[in-house]
Amino acid sequence: MHEGDNDGAGERARRLSEQLSTAAIAGRVRVATAESCTGGLLAATLTDLPGASEYFAGGVVAYANDVKIRHLGVAPVALDSHGAVSETVALQMAAGACRRFAADVAMAVTGIAGPGGGTDKKPVGTVWMAVGTSDGGANARRMRFQGDRLAVRTRSVEEVLSMALEVLARASTDCS
Repeated sequence: MHEGDNDGAGERARRLSEQLSTAAIAGRVRVATAESCTGGLLAATLTDLPGASEYFAGGVVAYANDVKIRHLGVAPVALDSHGAVSETVALQMAAGACRRFAADVAMAVTGIAGPGGGTDKKPVGTVWMAVGTSDGGANARRMRFQGDRLAVRTRSVEEVLSMALEVLARASTDCS
């Protein structure tokens, strides 16, 4: 288990979302999401807070590969070569969400929440997260979360929110 697991499913995500909201509003940053395994949980976490319309542009739940291609601009060759759960696809999802929503920052999540669907190379709990920016900057991180489907999805939301906060913190220090 990870830090924050004992504070209730979603409490850590809510705190991180509150921090992101504050930073995005202060920095006048427009945020978007691209989700696969989290199925809209990231966008729901953001919009659970009042005032989300001040910074949250929107999101795409791209569970199927054809939706990743059509709505986020993920290259079919990336899906064929690397699979949907990969660094390349997570980065392309984030870039696609930035473009689609004219966002300054976009978060993307793709993974295997379980209980089935895992392989030896990509076991259940494997998740790739990415944060992309409108200037083409991007970073991705692979995590392996333990627990049931809800735990994997919740931890994925927490981790990508944390990544986005890191990006916003760097941006605010770059501009000062």
